[in-house]
Amino acid sequence: MPSGVVVLTDRRVARWPLVEVVAAAVRGGVRWVVLREKDLPRAERAALAAELRAILAEAGGTLVVAGPDPLGGDAVHLPAAGPYPPPRVGLVGRSCHDATELARLTAEDYTVLSPVYPTRTKPGYGPPLLPSGLAALTQVSPVPTLALGGIETPTQVRACVEAGAVGVAVLGAVMRAPDPTAAATTLTNAFTEAVTLPPGSRQVPAAIPATATGGEA
Repeated sequence: MPSGVVVLTDRRVARWPLVEVVAAAVRGGVRWVVLREKDLPRAERAALAAELRAILAEAGGTLVVAGPDPLGGDAVHLPAAGPYPPPRVGLVGRSCHDATELARLTAEDYTVLSPVYPTRTKPGYGPPLLPSGLAALTQVSPVPTLALGGIETPTQVRACVEAGAVGVAVLGAVMRAPDPTAAATTLTNAFTEAVTLPPGSRQVPAAIPATATGGEA
């Protein structure tokens, strides 16, 4: 089940070749990556999936493929629009944005709720949920939830965990980062602290340094 910091790929905004960025994020503690890149021809995308899957496997991680085709793997992430029912593979996630979409879930293993904060990547889904809206949807979700959208700082990671998310999905915070390893390490450490320390003993973490991240998720 995805948890911790989950990285979504976007080679068009990545500062370095996508394989290098993912490898750097894995060095920073990331163990879950969602391969997007849906515009690529299937053969090229499948080859990329195999390369990323090998990088993750060395660290005990998992590659999830966006779309119903697992590209030789056993984990997919689907959009809210479909397909329904989901394909029968080992792990199925789905994006949701409101309670109506959550109510459509059937055999999915987890859902990604977005956008939690303002973001350039998902501008078309109305106002951001913010932690209060995330908490409300997490409470009615039939499956574990991940938070996505504009998550860039340790403070935001902590707020998502306190709202009930089992992980945070990020795109720009790692893809656009000058140092993806540093960005991933900062966010991963923040998640670990948020889930292991009682609320009263947590220190408010500093934001990721400007040299470690490049923008919105």
